[in-house]
Amino acid sequence: MKSRHTISITVDNEAGVLSRIAGLFSARDFNIESLNVAETQEPGTSRITLVTTGDEAVIQQIIKRFNNMVNVIKVVDMTELDRVEREMILIKVDAKADSKPEILRIADIFRAKVVDVSPRSYTFEVTGDEQKIQAFVELQRPFGIKEIARTGTVAMSRANKKSK
Repeated sequence: MKSRHTISITVDNEAGVLSRIAGLFSARDFNIESLNVAETQEPGTSRITLVTTGDEAVIQQIIKRFNNMVNVIKVVDMTELDRVEREMILIKVDAKADSKPEILRIADIFRAKVVDVSPRSYTFEVTGDEQKIQAFVELQRPFGIKEIARTGTVAMSRANKKSK
């Protein structure tokens, strides 16, 4: 049965590492739904967060292959972990004079930040989980979406709240 997986991969920050990781997915005809890569707090290392949907056995096989790759430091399938996931979107909305108040009310409800204004459009920055982002997009759609840019998912396990 196919399920959604969020996988975190810590790697050496070197040319070609991302290409080899993505190649494992394309070789198995898997789609990467979301991909985010950035440096970590450790110099010379990056964290790749990818989201995919697939059969559990195949996902586990891919994770084992990641663990055997040169330049891969750590692989964690975060799917079953208690975690925080966020995504950021920039969305440019057509803003006619009569719709501006409603567009801004919706933005306020979602805590969207206005990052650019023109006489005919607003550009918002929205951060949240996938459901929040999608809900904001759907509510803005009737006004006319001019452009969207999304970051993809980033995820981190939650802190252990048990005191010792």
